[in-house]
Amino acid sequence: MEVLLHPVDGCPWDLQQTHETLKPFAVEEAYEVCQAIDDGDAEELRGELGDLGLQIVFHGALARRAGTFTLDDVYTSICDKLIRRHPHVFGDVNAADAGVVLQNWEAIKRQERAEKGSAERPPSALDGVPKALPALQRAERLQAKASRVGFDWNDVAPVLAKIREELAELEAEVGQPGNQRKVAEEFGDLLFALVNLGRFLKVDAEQALHGTNAKFLRRFQYVEEKLAERGKTPAQSTLEEMDALWDAAKGKE
Repeated sequence: MEVLLHPVDGCPWDLQQTHETLKPFAVEEAYEVCQAIDDGDAEELRGELGDLGLQIVFHGALARRAGTFTLDDVYTSICDKLIRRHPHVFGDVNAADAGVVLQNWEAIKRQERAEKGSAERPPSALDGVPKALPALQRAERLQAKASRVGFDWNDVAPVLAKIREELAELEAEVGQPGNQRKVAEEFGDLLFALVNLGRFLKVDAEQALHGTNAKFLRRFQYVEEKLAERGKTPAQSTLEEMDALWDAAKGKE
């Protein structure tokens, strides 16, 4: 990285980069790591972890040149945090199970934020959930954090009731003239309630939707292939034809 960022002999593209311009690459590389894990491809995972690690090295090199921090500072910081937030390993605190560990972790994080202070508002139990997370994942993280301080139902029955309530509210708004903003709001409420159901069922909403997207793609491509054998495209076919092929794809699976 130092060679690539050499002001004279370095790479012209690399020399133009900033923390801001590199943001999309960090996100993309993280998703490619996840894809390699989903595919069960160890060799691909090795390579993708290297690509993701490069982003950390790149940001560290830019920060060192700007005089803000170094890569050593980055890893010293995370080591200090791990020691501080694992008092049951590095200290004399007892933690009987993973649930207690999470409770302690959140309590320590709240204490850290309180010590930092905020001129805008006091610390919140929901602090620390990045705004840039995918919406379904962020919803689950917010719900999980609220649950850890007791803001949660005890079983799945009221969660299902909440979904029915939100669906009814959405249905009441659909078709009302000039009401698109309210429809979007109620649709979001329904999605949030569905994410909560996934949390109770121990189903990751983001991963579940990824799986459904892949299934939709697979089945639709089957429809396209079968139509192509008939010399047709989806645009040249009826919905009934495509539905029949869709059912055939489901049957094959």
